[in-house]
Amino acid sequence: MRFRNAFRMVMNNFGNVYKLLLFRLVTNVIFLSLSYVVITLGLHVILTSEQAKTVLQLLGEFFKALTGGDTAFLAGFSEEFTQAIADFLVLLGEEIGSIVGSVVGVAALYLVSRFIGGTSMLAMGTILNDKMESYGNTRFASAYFKNLTRATLYHLVYVPVTFLYDLASLVGCWFFFFYAPSFLPSWGVFSVLLGLALTMTVFICLQAIKMTFVSAWIPGIITADKGVFTACRDSFRMRKGFAGRFSNYLIAIYFIFIVNLLCGICTIGTSLLITIPASYLFILSLQFVNYYEDTGKKYFLSYRTISGADGKPEGMGD
Repeated sequence: MRFRNAFRMVMNNFGNVYKLLLFRLVTNVIFLSLSYVVITLGLHVILTSEQAKTVLQLLGEFFKALTGGDTAFLAGFSEEFTQAIADFLVLLGEEIGSIVGSVVGVAALYLVSRFIGGTSMLAMGTILNDKMESYGNTRFASAYFKNLTRATLYHLVYVPVTFLYDLASLVGCWFFFFYAPSFLPSWGVFSVLLGLALTMTVFICLQAIKMTFVSAWIPGIITADKGVFTACRDSFRMRKGFAGRFSNYLIAIYFIFIVNLLCGICTIGTSLLITIPASYLFILSLQFVNYYEDTGKKYFLSYRTISGADGKPEGMGD
């Protein structure tokens, strides 16, 4: 029921998808342009080296063999790839100064980009909350500047913490992918696919756990008018409905992945301009629906439909 109500909230506020799209496009274009300059200048020697070309060639052949069922290549891939990586690591050691400078530069740009792009989420949260609380219509610009101070403080905490969490998750899943086959039966290509599937499952579960813990953070700031740190503390301490929220976010991640993948393939990527910002809005809507339900608050689904704390819609009389 909560999943469906969040989807209805997205449909009722779909016009905001285009505002979010424009905001994200501007920040992402600036970030990608500056990152390209930093990487091109700092890593030119590494990117054009024979060692890098060998590694990329082996990876390309690996995925080709994976889809084509070339078990002979896959059997000897580990040894070849290990040697190619060893040669590549020697080159990296020689260019460590350039690598550190480029990584720090791109990481700083990424954090700034996430910070600026993320400030729009509290504005969207205000628009959703006003719609759910009183079925009001709030302008994006008004909501954005109204929450700019709180959004700044929120993202000064949220961005670096989640960045470190996501980085740790990726590193952990990377090692898990390479060590998982040692615990699985030797079934050739199937073992590799099973290891990849298990790794993706672990990563998605880690993301769902993160979303569950921070689920009430933005709603707490906007709906309950709490301070940024108080809302963060209360969100992490909220135990009521934890399993249900985790299940909702786990399903939502798979749903978003499938929708974006299918739409991207069927439209040669053009629909991603709509589905990606709509995905952000859907997760935000799910946060507010969970918050309203868990705190016993009723909310508007439409002009004449109010959802109770038990998630059941109630009609309004004339």
